[in-house]
Amino acid sequence: MTQRKVRVRFAPSPTGALHIGGVRTALYNYLFARQHGGEFIFRIEDTDSSRFVPGAEEYILESFRWLGIPFDEGVSFGGDHGPYRQSERREIYKEYVRQLLDGGKAYYAFDTPEELESKRKEVQNFQYDASTRGMMRNSLSLPEAEVERLLSGGAQYVVRFKVEPGEDVHVDDMIRGDVVINSSILDDKVLYKSADELPTYHLANIVDDHLMEVTHVIRGEEWLPSAPLHVLLYRAFGWADTMPKFAHLPLLLKPDGKGKLSKRDGDRLGFPVFPLEWHDPKTGEVSSGYRESGYLPEAVLNFLALLGWNPGTDQEIMSLDEMVRLFDITKCSKAGAKFDYVKGLWFNREYILKKDNMELAPAFDKILRQNGIEAPMERVAAVVGMMKMKKINFIKELWPLCDFFFIAPETYDREDKFVRKNWTGTAAADMAELAALLEGLDDFSVEGQKAAVDRWAEETGRKPWNPWRVALVGTGKGPDMYELSAFLGKEETLRRMRKAIDILK
Repeated sequence: MTQRKVRVRFAPSPTGALHIGGVRTALYNYLFARQHGGEFIFRIEDTDSSRFVPGAEEYILESFRWLGIPFDEGVSFGGDHGPYRQSERREIYKEYVRQLLDGGKAYYAFDTPEELESKRKEVQNFQYDASTRGMMRNSLSLPEAEVERLLSGGAQYVVRFKVEPGEDVHVDDMIRGDVVINSSILDDKVLYKSADELPTYHLANIVDDHLMEVTHVIRGEEWLPSAPLHVLLYRAFGWADTMPKFAHLPLLLKPDGKGKLSKRDGDRLGFPVFPLEWHDPKTGEVSSGYRESGYLPEAVLNFLALLGWNPGTDQEIMSLDEMVRLFDITKCSKAGAKFDYVKGLWFNREYILKKDNMELAPAFDKILRQNGIEAPMERVAAVVGMMKMKKINFIKELWPLCDFFFIAPETYDREDKFVRKNWTGTAAADMAELAALLEGLDDFSVEGQKAAVDRWAEETGRKPWNPWRVALVGTGKGPDMYELSAFLGKEETLRRMRKAIDILK
């Protein structure tokens, strides 16, 4: 058989914000596609019109633009297998519904919601399947003339898949191996509803994957119970030879306790579960996002990649290209992965340290402007470079650590522990002497100051650095004193020193 080109898809429903678990699923699909020289499709599954939320589709697309995960074809990207929105494929699905009905693989069911509810009360653990379909109103139990009468009279119906009992259905899963489910436990799933002339997920998913030539379906563990039904549908259509390989990813679990990660966990523990901030148009509720919280997209992807997979080494920091090279879908965990949001903070800190200061500068510049400070971007970048080593998790944490770069201290807190300890009896005289030395320097660079001040300190036995910090900063925070003084420049450095001498005496 000719080897098919790898094609995978990510197919969210536009029912709200994109959960971080969905981002991980998309990431793994992307890594797998790129690793095999394949293609990555973006499809929108919007057959459930009652759950549609305005703005959700654009939110999902914007999330991936921010994260830097590109698609090769699909909604808003174009391609030869469109349309890529399921709501635009109604006529296509009807053709395949007809094919199943004509082949005896599916049947009409006319049961009303009230009749179904009544049967559930009457039969314990009721399931619409081979053992119960004969009790219900469908084209297998009703006379043919009655079926025709109902159809021609416009009666509402659904089309159900006819599952034959007693067969072991094998799902070849790249993560879990051979998964076997007996068909007797499967119900006759609804594939199509006449009320809105749209298929359900099960039919649309299979038809789309086949027509879009999807070779591998990589999705969350929650879809594993559906896999046997999908295998049976592929066979019913005669597509067994082109059935995609399956991989069901482990769930993302709560950071504490048991169960699947939810938005409630994020609200409770103070971390986002959505890539971008989400404004719910129905409730008006605003949910935090990774972007607005100050995470770097590279850090988010790196963090997510290692939730359920690892490269088999101690390497934790890896670029997207490295992930593509190292990723192995068969090495994904079968067990759920605890969502260690504290580790997510660590990843963000590491990526801040790695990133070029000029790339980080715009984010800090925005914070400066919010505090009434305007400075050239080169100076903003210089401050970021001096201060990002201070174990910050986010750029927004820089401002309280380094406001003194832009705002001179107006007062000095004599009760401050650092001030009290380091501005002692000789401090004012030492600072006056140091100020005279600095004023005479022609080279006010870090190197120029260091050479002169270190020599003076050695010759006189003075230790000026902590009192100098009090004078320039007002407390014990800040970078290397020579770096700070060079940044401020001679005039501002001397102004601050003389002011401290005058106030503190």
